[in-house]
Amino acid sequence: MSVAQVQRFYEALILDQSLYEQYVNKCCWRGFLGSFHWDKTKIINFAATLGYNFNESELEELWFYNEPFFDESINLSEQRTLEELTI
Repeated sequence: MSVAQVQRFYEALILDQSLYEQYVNKCCWRGFLGSFHWDKTKIINFAATLGYNFNESELEELWFYNEPFFDESINLSEQRTLEELTI
């Protein structure tokens, strides 16, 4: 089990639209005003069906504590604009 497994799981979701749709349908429910609510247990179980093995704390570590792993897909000017908006 590792954070690397979580990262590989999310990379697989990014690359496969139908897999991502399954993920959303099985692990998320929409709340009031269109908010999304994610069930960590369902995410872990869904990932396990695909061969990924991680626990809740590793999932949370990727979500909340690691540097974003999507930075490579954002070009530098977009990244600067995002940084300016957060200042």
